Amino acid sequence: MSLEEKVLQRIRPSEKETAEIISTAERLKEKVRSYLSKNEYDIGVMLVGSVAKGTFLSDPDLDVFLIFPEKVPKQDMERIGLTAGEDILQGERMYAEHPYIRGKFDGLSVDLVPCFAVTDPSKLISAVDRTPFHTDYVISRTDGRLRDEIRLLKVFMRGIGAYGAEPNTRGFSGYLCETLVIFYGGFLNTVKAASEWREGVSIALEKKGPAMLGPMVLYDPVDPKRNVASAVHIDTFATFIAACKSYLVSPNEKFFFPPERSPLTENELRELSGGRGSRLVTVMFDRPDVNRDNLYSQIWKTRYAIARKLDSYDFTVLRAVHDMTRTKIILVFELERDVLSKTFKHIGPPVWVRSSASFLEKWKNNEYGGPFIDEGQWNVVAERRHRSVTEMLYDEAAVAGIGRDIIPETMELLGHDDTLTSVGKDLLTELLDPKHPWDV
Repeated sequence: MSLEEKVLQRIRPSEKETAEIISTAERLKEKVRSYLSKNEYDIGVMLVGSVAKGTFLSDPDLDVFLIFPEKVPKQDMERIGLTAGEDILQGERMYAEHPYIRGKFDGLSVDLVPCFAVTDPSKLISAVDRTPFHTDYVISRTDGRLRDEIRLLKVFMRGIGAYGAEPNTRGFSGYLCETLVIFYGGFLNTVKAASEWREGVSIALEKKGPAMLGPMVLYDPVDPKRNVASAVHIDTFATFIAACKSYLVSPNEKFFFPPERSPLTENELRELSGGRGSRLVTVMFDRPDVNRDNLYSQIWKTRYAIARKLDSYDFTVLRAVHDMTRTKIILVFELERDVLSKTFKHIGPPVWVRSSASFLEKWKNNEYGGPFIDEGQWNVVAERRHRSVTEMLYDEAAVAGIGRDIIPETMELLGHDDTLTSVGKDLLTELLDPKHPWDV
């Protein structure tokens, strides 16, 4: 028995599980239809997503769409759809490209999403109107074998940390996994092909649409103006390629079911950092009351903004990680240094440009010596504005370009020693001893 067949035995839902999930989905659809009928709404109900396609894993989410006639105003569609979802599921309003309700039904997580019954997926009214077409497409292009192959790719992606198009994962959606397996004809074929990918790879299952930018482009077979892989970040794209190369050399169940990693101790972390002479700084903010996915987008923005600021002041970021708890946003940076020299070399204009006169005038009485020529430019030894990383961040973080809902006044900083003592060891292990899940 091949490794892939062994994995399938573990991940393929049993006939009993499948029957229970389908039964739950049908009961939910009936409950939704009953609600709509009681309220005299002329709205269709459709099960979409992995359960409808037969590509689901154990304990799947249910995706049920409320399909409104095109003539209904969009604001009415959203209002009625959200109210129906809240009444039926008592769930939470979610806002991605499109508002919907997330809740529970008989133990399964449910997304109840309003959309329009468009007849042409290239002429959308709302962002999710093409989803029913996705469901129909996958059903029409797969059989039992290919659906199992899709399951393999999904679990592989999940195992390497690349599954999901959510803002924190920035990876491969379920639909992207499905279309890749359909295009390449199976899991192993997809892995072999991906091991040879380069940045900018372009895939078209049906028609090729307009030129698009991104680490990869997969033209949506139901709407070629859309890139199915638009959420894939360059790092997630590269991780998948690396995992495929490694899997082909040495197939192992760790790619599908990575072992849980034990975090390093404080002493081990201190030795790692001390051995390479790096320094740590932690930036924390109070967690705002914002939708989780939207907040993760802001966390990435904040992380990049602070890293740019650290680099611009010569602290030089080696690596960064982040986490979110119930009350805090935590960003940890490994730096080349956390204290700088008192002075630095300030590079001015070339000697022959007109502005050199004002440079000379400004610096002629400089405390650390007058201007000098180096490589054809005026230079001067100047005093730094900030010498310590904490001093700089307290002064500059608020104007660094952090996420709009993250409140700079709530910022707390931890220096090197306090970071090693107070920050979670799993997060510091990820920072100081990064390993791919399949290498643990």
